[in-house]
Amino acid sequence: MNRTVYFNSPFLLGFERLEQLLERTAKSGGDGYPPYNIEQSSDDKLRITLAVAGFCREELNVTVEDRQLVIRGKQSDAGDRNFLHRGIAARQFQRAFVLAEGIEVTGASLENGLLSIDLERPKSATIVRTIEIEAGHPEGMKAKPERTLP
Repeated sequence: MNRTVYFNSPFLLGFERLEQLLERTAKSGGDGYPPYNIEQSSDDKLRITLAVAGFCREELNVTVEDRQLVIRGKQSDAGDRNFLHRGIAARQFQRAFVLAEGIEVTGASLENGLLSIDLERPKSATIVRTIEIEAGHPEGMKAKPERTLP
C-alpha cells in the first residue's frame, strides 16, 4: 500500500498530527450511513445534522477524540420480538469529522429522528511574538513575552 504524503513541503513544519487525522478520516469516510447535512448559520457557527431514524438518545454517543468529532450509534437488540418482516435496518454506525483548531462542540439534540450537533469557532485574537536575536549560541536566545493584537 502506498502512503500519500500531503505535507512534505519544508515550509510546513509540525503538521504530522494533521496528516494522521486526514488519513484516519479518509479510512472511516467510505460508508454513506447515516446521511448527514452540514449547515453554516453564521461565520462562526456550524450545525451537523444526521438522519438517525430508529435510534433513541441512549443508543447514540457523541464524543470529541483527538480533534475528531465521533458519532456512534448502536441499537439495542429486538429482544423477544418476533418479526414477520424486518425491513428497518438495525445496524450500528460510526461517523467521524475532523475539527479544526479552536472549533468547539456546543451542544447536541435529537428530534424527529434527526441528531443535530452544534459547533462554534470562537473569535481568536492574533498573537504576535517578537524573537530577540542575540549573538552567540542558540541556547542563550530568549523570546519576548507574547502580546495580543486587537
